[in-house]
Amino acid sequence: MKRIITHTTSILAVTSIFLFSNCSNSVDSESQSVLNTSNNSVFKSEEILASINQLPAQELSNEEKEGIILMREEEKLARDVYHVLYSVWNSNVFNNISLSEQRHTDAVKRIIEKYQLTDPVADDANGVFTNNTLKTLYAQLTEAGKTSLVDGLKVGAAIEEIDILDLQHQLNEVVDNQDIQLVYKNLMLGSYNHLKSFVKNLSVQGITYSPQYLDEETYNSIINN
Repeated sequence: MKRIITHTTSILAVTSIFLFSNCSNSVDSESQSVLNTSNNSVFKSEEILASINQLPAQELSNEEKEGIILMREEEKLARDVYHVLYSVWNSNVFNNISLSEQRHTDAVKRIIEKYQLTDPVADDANGVFTNNTLKTLYAQLTEAGKTSLVDGLKVGAAIEEIDILDLQHQLNEVVDNQDIQLVYKNLMLGSYNHLKSFVKNLSVQGITYSPQYLDEETYNSIINN
């Protein structure tokens, strides 16, 4: 859990780059037609949700419980930010990935229901979070992403990098339950695709993206695979 909070909180640093930099690229109407991400998510909702119920329920450690609760709202954070940025920039990459993030947070909710945990998403409205750190991040990231389309795409890429790091930690060091591993592995594949989509959209804008949180080797393996 401490590792997740460290990664999630560290995204605060990236917002200053967008909010206070004088290097943001303006985007004209012609360049608004950015490359759209595919809506064919690797996260096949019905298959995954059915598998969650079929796999045995195993005892949860406190760290596993904390990770599930945070992951539920972390996926919602991505959904909410992309929803706002789509309303600002009308770029389908934000809309498509927001829909994918909805499937992701729903899958984590299924785990919460299976293990009878308290769902932190009592109010599913945009920008509402139980976790105060995520609430602050939502406000800062949406503000940063409104500066320009390029900045919005960079915010999206940063969010996906943080998700990947958090999921890597959970899979490598915390989770041993089969059903949770199944969900997290599919969330990871989704984040890989989302990161690649944001990077491709930045390329269309003439921007070569450099990873902000992932090491170069991991980043390149994701982008080139």
